[in-house]
Amino acid sequence: MVRSSFSRYRSIGVLAVAAAAALTSAAEAATVTSTLSSSATVSATCTVSTTAVAFGTFNSIAGINDDANGTVSVTCTNGVPWTATAGVGAGVGASYTSRKLTSGANLLNYNLYSESTRTTIWGDGVTGGSGTITGTGNGAVQANTIYGRIPLGQSAAVIGSYTDSVAVTITY
Repeated sequence: MVRSSFSRYRSIGVLAVAAAAALTSAAEAATVTSTLSSSATVSATCTVSTTAVAFGTFNSIAGINDDANGTVSVTCTNGVPWTATAGVGAGVGASYTSRKLTSGANLLNYNLYSESTRTTIWGDGVTGGSGTITGTGNGAVQANTIYGRIPLGQSAAVIGSYTDSVAVTITY
């Protein structure tokens, strides 16, 4: 019986040592915390693309204006105000009051407008009474119709394929 008591005490002793070791490990464990910061900067950015004002075939003796439309599409960061201006074009003698389509040395008068009534010439907003197109970015494409017109009264126009190139500038 002595032996049995001894085994029992021994088992209790082993359990007590194990429990003490577990408590010591738990008491010795510690934690620390910190924070991880994240940051980003959204910058003001804009892009522009265009679709041509394609007049097709102009009948110079019909006695009517030839109207066509194109598009200036502006995409700007949300909340960014922008202004779209247009140059006079590459035709010899072009101005905001009369842009020039060219075919070799031959010229055909035309113009670009910022609204459907074709009363406000699209330009730099300063010269020749021209206007600009303005908006505020929303992060999506904002399509703006450009209204073109070849005015009547050009019966002396020479047969040919006429083109022009107008610089479009977005200021933001």
